[in-house]
This record gives sequence, structure tokens and C-alpha cells, in this order.
Amino acid sequence: EVQLVESGGGLVQAGGSLRLSCAASGFTFGNYAIGWFRQAPGKEREGVSCISNSDGRTVYADSVKGRFTISSDNAKNTVYLQMNSLKPEDTAVYYCAADGPSTYLGSYYLKYGMDYWGKGTLVTVSS
Repeated sequence: EVQLVESGGGLVQAGGSLRLSCAASGFTFGNYAIGWFRQAPGKEREGVSCISNSDGRTVYADSVKGRFTISSDNAKNTVYLQMNSLKPEDTAVYYCAADGPSTYLGSYYLKYGMDYWGKGTLVTVSS
């Protein structure tokens, strides 16, 4: 059974940083892509970033480029999202998701989502 468990959310002031973690189990981690998505109250889900665990390719939404960094530790079956220079508009529930094993689809995942989802972690950025 695929399981994705997010952690690391919380309350931070604008300009601050947080690191989210996504611990994965139940599948061959290195064959999958892992993504981060977010949903703010009253807004549609937004794809934030995604990484291919097989070759490290990454993709980012324009809204987070230069501020967020996705990384993967295959030995720990964990993907991280380092979020710097946080803004109030980054406030949302952040979800980890996985898809595979198949050809890495990059930005397609950000637009259309992935097959497996975690339950989310709340990030609140105060002004």
C-alpha cells in the first residue's frame, strides 16, 4: 500500500523559511516521481514542484521558482521541500503526491496531479 506522510508545516513570519518532508513507503521509491501541491482556502489546487527519483529532474511552478527547492533522499525514501522567502500568499495546505513507475512527465504532473496523495500539512505565513 502506497503511503505518503507529510511533516514540517507550521506558522512562520513572512520572509522566513520552512522545510517540508514527505516520507514514502509501499513502492519502489527510485522508480517514482514525487510532487508537492498546495491548496489555499477557496482556491484551486496548485502544483508547486516535482522531482524524478530516478534521475533527479525537477520542475517548479513560476510562483515559487528561486524560493523553493525540492530534493530527494533515496536512502531515506523521503522528499523535501525547502521553502525560503515565504510570503503570505504561500499559506496553504501542502500535499505530497507520487506517480509511477512510468516516464517522468514533469510539468504535466503539476497541471494534472499524480496518482497517490498524502493527507497534507498546513503552512501559514503571517504578514
